[in-house]
Amino acid sequence: MSTKTKLRAATVGGTADDVEAAFYEALQRGDIDALMACWADEDEVFCVHPGGPRLVGTAAIRGAFEQMFANGAIHATPARVRKVESLASAVHNVLERIEVLTAEGPRHAFVLATNVYHKTAEGWRMVAHHASPGSVHAPDEADEMPQTLH
Repeated sequence: MSTKTKLRAATVGGTADDVEAAFYEALQRGDIDALMACWADEDEVFCVHPGGPRLVGTAAIRGAFEQMFANGAIHATPARVRKVESLASAVHNVLERIEVLTAEGPRHAFVLATNVYHKTAEGWRMVAHHASPGSVHAPDEADEMPQTLH
């Protein structure tokens, strides 16, 4: 195991929930190294920011977050988490409440994001983050009866 891998494995906790908490804490601090420690070190990891292109690989993801952090930390707070978990993967759908500064002062926007985690040799790591375009209002939860698609 390389020194880089040992450091990354020691940085992030032992569950998908731990990695998710570390990811959002890193966003709120604008800490690129802590944020990247949440990601799997694999060629095919991907990230889609609201309205943006698909970023593939850790170098592209790091570059995008470095540009975002150049404007300051991202004050995103996760809420309404919905989870689908198995032995080696977890999918979390999260409502992100994001504080944005406007000419009128701080305001909130809401983004739906899907975070995918895999259990790797180094522990749980993020392999995908996909965020929808934001809205000024939190989306309503659908309370309808489940419907069969097929």
